[in-house]
Amino acid sequence: MDNFSFIIHPLGFEDFYRKFAWMEKLPESILKNATKYVPPFKVSKITGIKSLTGKEIEGNFFACPLTSDQIINLDEEFVINKIIKTVKKCKKTGSQIVGLGSFTSVVGDKGITISENVDIPVTTGNSYTVATAIEGTKLAVRKMDMNISDETVSVIGANGSIGKTVSRLIAKDIKKLKLVSRNLKKLKSLKELIKKESDDIKVTYTNQIKEALDVSRVIITVSGAVESLFSPQDLLSGSVVCDVARPRDVAHNVNGQRNDVLVMEGGIVKIPGEVNFNFNFGVEAPNAYACMAETMLLTLEPKFTNYSIGPDIEINKVKEIKNIAQKHGFKLAGLRSYGGLLTEEKIKEITNNIK
Repeated sequence: MDNFSFIIHPLGFEDFYRKFAWMEKLPESILKNATKYVPPFKVSKITGIKSLTGKEIEGNFFACPLTSDQIINLDEEFVINKIIKTVKKCKKTGSQIVGLGSFTSVVGDKGITISENVDIPVTTGNSYTVATAIEGTKLAVRKMDMNISDETVSVIGANGSIGKTVSRLIAKDIKKLKLVSRNLKKLKSLKELIKKESDDIKVTYTNQIKEALDVSRVIITVSGAVESLFSPQDLLSGSVVCDVARPRDVAHNVNGQRNDVLVMEGGIVKIPGEVNFNFNFGVEAPNAYACMAETMLLTLEPKFTNYSIGPDIEINKVKEIKNIAQKHGFKLAGLRSYGGLLTEEKIKEITNNIK
């Protein structure tokens, strides 16, 4: 049976505590140093994935035991070597492809150096993440009785690999696009590329998130920041926010303080079969993040080759992985927000509260 592995990591030390309760008694200063030397380990076995074609596969979750903060702030060479060790450990279990999850997919050159130092293909899962983010955003906008072509769409984190590709693809369906990221020079280059690819579109850019939120009711956020980027009061009434980032860019208290905006989790996919992850990673089976699902799809196909790596996602791969998903029965898991399903009643309640 074909087999894959997917690498996860603790977002913060509280995730360590769930696995190793005794760690909670230690000072964080000691933990920061000690966890650097914890070797990669297998978290669980994934079973029950069954394609519409009848093919079944299995997989594993492996932990690269560094927090988000450590992956970003520790020496880059040290972090990449730790991820490489984790990938090599995945291969020893019989895996034929490895998915790089969360911050392991963005460090350094986004998987290129890792792929060059292992003899097993890797993917970040970003192609399918892009496809589902756009699909989910369009669905949410329709459910809110809005026409996306009439709205200013803002992409926060537009210079990243996911944000750049989302911007290029969504531009074909809208008239006004606002790009948001810290590097204005790169945003200018992206604007020029989009203007060449898409006719009759107005593209502006800024490094100020508030400036974008003041004029936009459709926001796709994929920043990859460690902490939430904006708060409830920053959003216009009637806004639709597709939060693709891990950890989330939108403050969790939005749901409690604003009953007139729709915040959805981007990239949540329903997996066919009787899938059992044997681990709680924040989404309940049979659902999974799109980045995880891409690794599964490449195993089902099978397409054991380096796929979504590097700073640029190929448009053709976004289209290809979307077709592969349809073939095998993977689909968007409805609209989900803060771990639950956004029902028609809830969406109607939101639209009724728009000021």
